[in-house]
Amino acid sequence: MIELRHLRSLLAIADTGKMATAAERVHLTQSALSHQVRALEEHYGLELLRRTSQGLRFTPAGERLLELARQVLGQVAEAERDLMRLAGDTRGELRIALECHTCFDWLMPVMDEFRRRWPEVELDLVAGFHSEPISLLAQGKCELVVGSAPDRLPRGIASWPLFRYEIQAVLSNEHRLRHRRRLEAEDFAGETLITYPVPEERIDVIREVLRPAGVPFQRRTAELTIAILQLVASRRGVAALPNWGVKSYVDHDYVIAKRIGTKGLWSELYALAPKAMAARPYVPELVHIMREKCQKQLPGIDLL
Repeated sequence: MIELRHLRSLLAIADTGKMATAAERVHLTQSALSHQVRALEEHYGLELLRRTSQGLRFTPAGERLLELARQVLGQVAEAERDLMRLAGDTRGELRIALECHTCFDWLMPVMDEFRRRWPEVELDLVAGFHSEPISLLAQGKCELVVGSAPDRLPRGIASWPLFRYEIQAVLSNEHRLRHRRRLEAEDFAGETLITYPVPEERIDVIREVLRPAGVPFQRRTAELTIAILQLVASRRGVAALPNWGVKSYVDHDYVIAKRIGTKGLWSELYALAPKAMAARPYVPELVHIMREKCQKQLPGIDLL
């Protein structure tokens, strides 16, 4: 009764925590995925999933099949990699360009795991800060970009969604708004906004919050995340950064983070590569490792 498709479905549900998102990942409709789970439950006479106020939860029977899925699918993936190596040359170079330095923290363990699986692929980071990293793909200066996807994807470029995350306002511990539960657009009036040196239209808080509200502000730039946080901590201005990028600094009382708006300000991260490179077997696997590691390590994100 148990097939690989069942195991992939259960693993997708565990990774995303949502039936709709899991269905998209395994290329099914939500009703088809639900039917697949019910068929397993009816066959074994056991409940595998339970809906709670906190979301979907696996029962002990579901956890046992989930354990099986992780073991078996890992072995299948390893065997498939070996078959790809036997079928042809899988050596290559994969240079990664990052839109923001906040990604470095979670990318390091991703690269370690990728090198373990594909030791014959030379993996490296493109040095320096890149305000327009997608242009590096066309110039042949990198093979993969991690950043926000453009409104219109250039021809010949493939994209993979990674995750959705919240952008939070970052303040000094002595800031006048430190006791507020959240910040609204008008709270930024007269503040110095410290950002990466990228065009304003690519900065979410400016594009989605400040400009629509007509809020005046000054701007200062810094290339490194730690430099931005140091400026904020020393009361030189405020910033808007990913929740997963500032959590450790907030936990150590270095700065304060606040939600922006009632529902928060959210953004999405993607991996982009030329379609010719996307056809290489190790590129989609690198994206898979990114999603897998980020799901486990980054708080407050939702896989796409």
